[in-house]
Amino acid sequence: MAYSIRLTEEERGLADAYAKLQGISVAEAFKKALFDKIEDEYDLMVAESAYSEYIANGKESRPIQELWEELEL
Repeated sequence: MAYSIRLTEEERGLADAYAKLQGISVAEAFKKALFDKIEDEYDLMVAESAYSEYIANGKESRPIQELWEELEL
């Protein structure tokens, strides 16, 4: 799947310079940046959910063994 975005000359220059410094194409730089952002936001949502559950349970944690069993480890 391909996408197209519009950049100002300044934005394009910045993207080109970043990609060159990283030794990757501009497309790879945008893909990496997008998925890094998605991963960061997902991790934050999971952490916020876990913290909300912790608060809702009276700030009590549970034994690690329960987590391992839940994850089938």
